[in-house]
Amino acid sequence: MHGLALFPVFLVGLFGSVHCAGMCGGIVGALSVGGASPPPARPAFPVPVRTVTLAPAAGVAAYNTGRIASYMAAGALAGGAAAGAAKFASLPALQEAAYWAANLMLVALGLFLMDAWRGLARLEQGGQALWRHVRPLLRRVGQPSTSARMLAAGALWGWLPCGMVYSVLATAMLSGSALNGAAVMLAFGLGTLPMLAALGLAGQRLRARLQAPRVRLACGLVIAAFGLAGLARAAGGLPDSWVQLVCIGAGSAA
Repeated sequence: MHGLALFPVFLVGLFGSVHCAGMCGGIVGALSVGGASPPPARPAFPVPVRTVTLAPAAGVAAYNTGRIASYMAAGALAGGAAAGAAKFASLPALQEAAYWAANLMLVALGLFLMDAWRGLARLEQGGQALWRHVRPLLRRVGQPSTSARMLAAGALWGWLPCGMVYSVLATAMLSGSALNGAAVMLAFGLGTLPMLAALGLAGQRLRARLQAPRVRLACGLVIAAFGLAGLARAAGGLPDSWVQLVCIGAGSAA
């Protein structure tokens, strides 16, 4: 997959990261400069999250490095498994079907962000099987008071069931190799980085604003538009001269 085709994946991460404000905002918000906020009536996460004494910028950097590394590992597994088992390059019909599926997942993600359709929540339920094995490891990491512990915590939280991550993993499967799959998820992770870094430094104030319905609506529309553009290309309705700028998977290569 050449670099240009990774740009729309980055944008999906950037606009889709409003979802991260709700899913992951609690743990990164614990690093807020403003200090800890009162505990919610119901815990947002399966393990306690407390404000730590680690410098906020260092903690945020370590956490997000671990998180993105886990995304890359998942992308490598998805891309490598698909390439090794199915040999996408020699199966055009299967590759075309996967391309349609990847873009349909983007449309689903857009609808999910707009609260118009919650189908991706079912995928998150499926991811609970893996999360049940990862979750106990968070307690072993202990209080994330050092950069090393924050790195480990981020690497574990990267496996938290998330419909948005799963939707982009469909594109990683289409990429044709483990290396390309990791590159897809790196681009996605970097797209989410500005939002999660800001949440780590600004805390609950920013999180509340990002969950505003109009913000989620706007971001959902953008991501759904990416998916619809990809579907239009698959149907032969968009010219190849500029389609790689806006279509997920357009630049895939074996």
